[in-house]
Amino acid sequence: MNVTIQPGAVAGTVAAIPSKSAAHRLLICAALADRPTRVICPQLSQDIAATVRCLEGLGAQLRRQGEGYEVIPLDRTKPVGTCLLDCGESGSTLRFLLPVAGALGAEATVRMAGRLAQRPLGPLVEQLRKGGCAVTLWEEEKRLTISGQLRPGEYHLPGDVSSQFISGMLFALPLLPDGSRLVVEGARESASYLQLTLRALATFGLTPREQEEGWTIASQGYASPGVVQVEGDWSNAAPWLCLGMLGGEGVTVTGMDLDSLQGDRAVCRVLAAMGGQVRTAADRVTVLPGPRVPTRMDARDIPDLVPVLAAVAAATPGVTEITGAARLRLKESDRLETTARMLNGLGGQVEETADGLLIRGRSHLSGGQVDAAGDHRIAMAAAVASGACTGPVTITGAQAVEKSYPTFWAELRSLGKQVEETPVGP
Repeated sequence: MNVTIQPGAVAGTVAAIPSKSAAHRLLICAALADRPTRVICPQLSQDIAATVRCLEGLGAQLRRQGEGYEVIPLDRTKPVGTCLLDCGESGSTLRFLLPVAGALGAEATVRMAGRLAQRPLGPLVEQLRKGGCAVTLWEEEKRLTISGQLRPGEYHLPGDVSSQFISGMLFALPLLPDGSRLVVEGARESASYLQLTLRALATFGLTPREQEEGWTIASQGYASPGVVQVEGDWSNAAPWLCLGMLGGEGVTVTGMDLDSLQGDRAVCRVLAAMGGQVRTAADRVTVLPGPRVPTRMDARDIPDLVPVLAAVAAATPGVTEITGAARLRLKESDRLETTARMLNGLGGQVEETADGLLIRGRSHLSGGQVDAAGDHRIAMAAAVASGACTGPVTITGAQAVEKSYPTFWAELRSLGKQVEETPVGP
């Protein structure tokens, strides 16, 4: 599908969608719990659907009811046996549930789509093999198998490759018959995501004991709280807040936890530093235009924000430098390359660096046709950039937003943008 966005200001209010990061974690905990849990999660996405499929593959039952799921946990008294886990393009699903499959002794075939099989997995696979699992990856076939029983013990993972490796082991190790130790080597990047994992575990009664180098994790059951609600998603609120910065009467997002552990809550701080008028009250965040100024930002803890913040920077006179974002080369696309290409295609001046972007901003962009590169974050960033364009913006492959935000284009229309969707192919 292609989308064409006409020039024009935005104004209005958007209700936040459920946090994808929180939804993955709470659904996994619910599937491993001692009794059923109601998980309130009003909107779905392809990534959340992938986690639901895989949890069902492991033996849990997830029934869609109203605005959430009734999760009937898997029966720990019965072996999981042979199963199929279809992760789609969801890195969270793969990295969270691969260790869980090992802890459950499952004999699983894992399917992957898009670039997922090419994304980093080596350090996690190495530790699972060390712990007694047989893991084989066929990258070209986008397939992986795991079998054997993960043993209690000491496990070591790098802190600067993917926090999802660490989260996956934190979910898995309490399931083992004896305690374990998880050591994190080096700096912990995306530390806020680990805090989200620890909070989800605490919601289900698990409290790994944190130490300087990692955690000591007891053998312990997941205890259902009965009902949990998925909080609003700061990553997917960010495009609207960035659009509010680029003109019109501003944009408000409701349903946000202003004290959230989500690292992408930092979008408010960054936009304020770039000259935006940021106002918060109760569960509402509003961003209005202000005189935009360039900045320098370290993206180590906010990698998902880079494309949309780069779109704002491209329309901000002066030089903005983004660093600490080398891991973006290993996402659904090489996001440093695809962000630069997309913004340059709209009249921007963006240069890739080894670990970030150098953006020579101007007061406005021209518009044009750009490709989403199969990446939801690039499609959304192009929509943000349209707010600074004097001409139309056409985005090819715009259906990429369905990975995390299926109603994105409808919400953009609700803010006053003229958006035309054109089907492509059979």
